[in-house]
Amino acid sequence: MSVGDAFIARVDAVETRLAAAAAAEPSPGALSAADPESGERWDRGQAWAHVAEFIPYWIMQAGPVLRGQPSGEPVPFGRTKSDPERIGTIERDRREPVAVLWSGAREGIATLRGFLAGMAAGQWGIRGLHPTRGAITVEELVERFLVGHLEEHADQLEEMTAASV
Repeated sequence: MSVGDAFIARVDAVETRLAAAAAAEPSPGALSAADPESGERWDRGQAWAHVAEFIPYWIMQAGPVLRGQPSGEPVPFGRTKSDPERIGTIERDRREPVAVLWSGAREGIATLRGFLAGMAAGQWGIRGLHPTRGAITVEELVERFLVGHLEEHADQLEEMTAASV
């Protein structure tokens, strides 16, 4: 199985989990566990707002990394958790109905599936330069900021639903 196919299989699985979390009733007043890096705790709306916004953001950030630089040096990309646009989008959208945010996330997941399917074998090793994580490969970018990140938020959302009780 290719790297892309393995990621697509994980995307398929996490999409099913997210669909169930979107349909489940939230536990009253549920908050996520504290983020290990920031200590931040989110409500369900914040988690869904983030899921809906981060997929297109990171796919867009991967584009310049994949194109590279003539020098062969890693292309700078990405943001940190303190990025004002990230924080603002989550705050703005957190009160949107889950159905609306899930619809946006599904569109992002479909785009992600196409992005992964279109990757050539040699592209997974191209390196980009993240502001805090340093030089990482496209494979690591997809793991950390897209597929693995979706799985983390599926865990988080499952923990916040009455269905997981």
